[in-house]
Amino acid sequence: PTVLCAQTAMQSAALTYLHGADEEEMDLKTKGTLAGRIACALALSAAIGLFAAPVSAETVKLSLADSVQMALANNRTIKQSLADVDAAHEQLHVANRSAGPRLTWDWTAGRVGGKAKELNPTPYKDTYENKATLSMALFDPTINAQRKEARYGLNAADLTLEQTKQTIRLTATTDYFNILQARNMVQVREETVATLVKHLDDVNAQFRAGTVARADVLASEVELANAQQALTSAKNDYAVAVATLNNVIGLPTDTTLETSDEMRYTVYDLALSDCTDYGLVYRADAAAAHYTVKQAEAAVEQASAANLPTLNAAATRSIAGEHAFKNSMRDKDMWTLGLSAAWSIFDNEATTAQIREAKAKLRKAEEALAATNERIRLDVHTAYLNLRAAEQNIDTTEKAVKQAEEDYNIARVRYNAGVGTNLEVMRASDNLTTARTNYATALYNYNTSKAALDNAMGVPVDLDAMQYRRVIDHGKRARAAREAAVLHEDAVLETPKGAQVRPAEPAPTAEEAAASIERVRAANAAYEMTMAK
Repeated sequence: PTVLCAQTAMQSAALTYLHGADEEEMDLKTKGTLAGRIACALALSAAIGLFAAPVSAETVKLSLADSVQMALANNRTIKQSLADVDAAHEQLHVANRSAGPRLTWDWTAGRVGGKAKELNPTPYKDTYENKATLSMALFDPTINAQRKEARYGLNAADLTLEQTKQTIRLTATTDYFNILQARNMVQVREETVATLVKHLDDVNAQFRAGTVARADVLASEVELANAQQALTSAKNDYAVAVATLNNVIGLPTDTTLETSDEMRYTVYDLALSDCTDYGLVYRADAAAAHYTVKQAEAAVEQASAANLPTLNAAATRSIAGEHAFKNSMRDKDMWTLGLSAAWSIFDNEATTAQIREAKAKLRKAEEALAATNERIRLDVHTAYLNLRAAEQNIDTTEKAVKQAEEDYNIARVRYNAGVGTNLEVMRASDNLTTARTNYATALYNYNTSKAALDNAMGVPVDLDAMQYRRVIDHGKRARAAREAAVLHEDAVLETPKGAQVRPAEPAPTAEEAAASIERVRAANAAYEMTMAK
């Protein structure tokens, strides 16, 4: 769709448009064409109202790939994960800057009076003092531990973002298949209704000819009514599936979607052991849990650092006078340059308690990592079994459809020839509907199980978790890991500069809301009155 052009352009621009300048803070340098790409993306986005305003209700043609891309570009859960990455980036920024020099300025003003002034008269009634201090930590293990903890926190945020993208990809894929399945079920129910309408016509013709009883007509009418009810439910399921996908991909819920794909079977030939090994290596949530453990280890270091001394250097310059910035008091004109050391010898075991707390959190993180690896094995195993079961059912149910169609045709011919019963025709019709439903469901289960298996294995969206982890484990920073692990030039790894929250659908006006409230109240009152009779 046209709407994807702006999203693609924006994502492509956003990859290099990341704030910060330190190598340790993972910025990606701005390309020469960045300004033009962002301007183009913003212009196109404004033209179609993608970011500035909700998309108006209309008909949108959509493929599975389109759905996934729109979900990755618009889904609010991903936006929240991007904000988490931004926050982790700034936490690292704070930790890095804490180790650098600091310049402070103190200014005081006062008026001198009382007996002390009478005993020691001075020519100054008002005094002003200015003091500038330049200080820097020379040795502070707490700051070093904070920097390490912030670096691992950023790594975990990067990989959590990738895991969120994979989850949203699965959600969008499943919701798209839900639409295809609901559409197939509508088609099955429509075919059932058409079949029963034709059969009812045959029964009525024979009833008028006096060859069948009235009971056959009534039974056929009831069967048709049940099929029409099932068709209504199937159409409702389709409408709900469309609204659900609209919500995931960022379109108004009442947007009409035209899907361009069909549910089909394509061989996915993988061994369970290979899927499990792949998942243990590539799952982004496992990598994120690994860095959460590292972060907890750094927190233990930070708590333990309180038992170590600190060393700081400072230079000061002081002046004072009877005016705000005058240096007229010679006895206050001075500078100092020196070192200061501090060591907490005894704090009533408060630090010991903090260390034990940090170690308890470390154990929790280690247990979470182990649980994540166990869950990966279970997720892969379950998805793989579901995939293979659905694959076997496709062949079985496809044959069952052909058999059910033949059985129905035979039953109908026998009934029209007067040698079969109406019950046989209706039973054959039910069997045909069931066979068609089972075939559609088998295709649906196979396709959704394949998507679930990909998600369980951690098939990447934008970031190769294995490569990212390899770079970090070799002592590199997050920026280098991103550059090595990113899979697409248009991948968005941080919130794009200047991005705004996409507005929700507009609320009703006060008059519209008041009218709706009155109608709801009237409907409720009428319902309660009827129920009370």
